[in-house]
Amino acid sequence: MAQPNTMAREFEPDMAEPDLETGTRVEVRRRFDGSWTRGFEIAGTTEDGYLLRRLSDGSVLPVAFSAEEVRRDRRRRQGFWWQ
Repeated sequence: MAQPNTMAREFEPDMAEPDLETGTRVEVRRRFDGSWTRGFEIAGTTEDGYLLRRLSDGSVLPVAFSAEEVRRDRRRRQGFWWQ
């Protein structure tokens, strides 16, 4: 009898957010360890998912991310003019 895949359960995604608009700051689930990382925004969409732009250098990542791998940036903004 096959055992359930506990690894898959450990990294189950949060509920996918409804469509995110271009320019929305997001966090991305890291494929290596399943943690969330900040510093991205939606650059566009394709049939495969979201295209993301890295905020640090403006580069668009070469692969699309599914809705389950992307969530709105949950960081509280400080309200400074440069954010």
